[in-house]
Amino acid sequence: MPTHTMRAIRLHEFGGPEVLRYEEAPVPEPGPGEVLVRVCAVGLNPPDWYAREGMPDVPPELKPPFDLPLIPGTDVSGVVAAVAADVSGFAVGDEVIGLVRFPTVLQGSAYAEFVTAPASDLARKPAAIDHVHAAGLPMSGLTAWQFLIELGHDHPSPFQEARHRPMALGDGTTVLINGAAGGVGHLALQLAKWKGARVIAVASGAHETFLRELGADEFIDYTKEPPEESVRDVDLVLDTVGGPGSRRFLRTLKRGGSLYPVYFGEFDDEENAELGVTVTATQVRSNGTQLAELGRLLDAGTVRVEVDSTFALADARAAHERAARGHIRGKIVLTVAQG
Repeated sequence: MPTHTMRAIRLHEFGGPEVLRYEEAPVPEPGPGEVLVRVCAVGLNPPDWYAREGMPDVPPELKPPFDLPLIPGTDVSGVVAAVAADVSGFAVGDEVIGLVRFPTVLQGSAYAEFVTAPASDLARKPAAIDHVHAAGLPMSGLTAWQFLIELGHDHPSPFQEARHRPMALGDGTTVLINGAAGGVGHLALQLAKWKGARVIAVASGAHETFLRELGADEFIDYTKEPPEESVRDVDLVLDTVGGPGSRRFLRTLKRGGSLYPVYFGEFDDEENAELGVTVTATQVRSNGTQLAELGRLLDAGTVRVEVDSTFALADARAAHERAARGHIRGKIVLTVAQG
């Protein structure tokens, strides 16, 4: 068993990257149904910086419960250090990945040398890849999977009443992915190709070669031409950028088509009905079973995780500064030194 203290990044207040403090913290103990993981690497995701800022744009009633000091982070790859007595399926020494407790708590406390997680949030780490690449998979991979392949849960979305039901993708389907080089985008592109769809990738010009290597059939550099001006008759738009600007993609869809904004924007139900299109979104949720399915695709070489950059755990502030500069290719990952 580990010692009772560990190194972790904690927030004592909300704010910019400078509020991330590298310090001693108590090692958590696994409760019923939980596993203690010795962390090898942590993937960064937008909710990490939303939480660091205190989610200023989120109405109080929608904020999950939290107490300061808070250890941020949800995406983990590591090694099982202990299991609760009632946990079967994982043993000490197993290599695992997981999206920890999302979205039930503000953050899953992954920016640390040890983290506890419900066993149901975890899957075996794909053997074919290292911890750094594996840590980039959970939230981005599950977001792409739950939007495009299978929702896998019955929880209502906080964004809308309509239930998200992924469209069947196949040989005749054309999918446009906006923000295709990012964490969710580059994995969604590969999942759509796996299903046989034709994919139009939208990103800045620097990412064209990368996205064509991942299988993009067509590439649009949004800095040179707005995709909504030239693209028509697509079946599905996955807008990983989302937000208020997402409405511009409605005109690219054929009747019967769908727009999935990952960050929900402002839409008009009447306008959507007139156009004959569906706009739905969901909120990604932890799911060890789906993560295991994604893991098999990584082991088979069907899907790969791109790593934009790595930073030591102690340098989490620099990692958040990198994230704020944007134009990320794949994932930013924190590496956790194991003493």
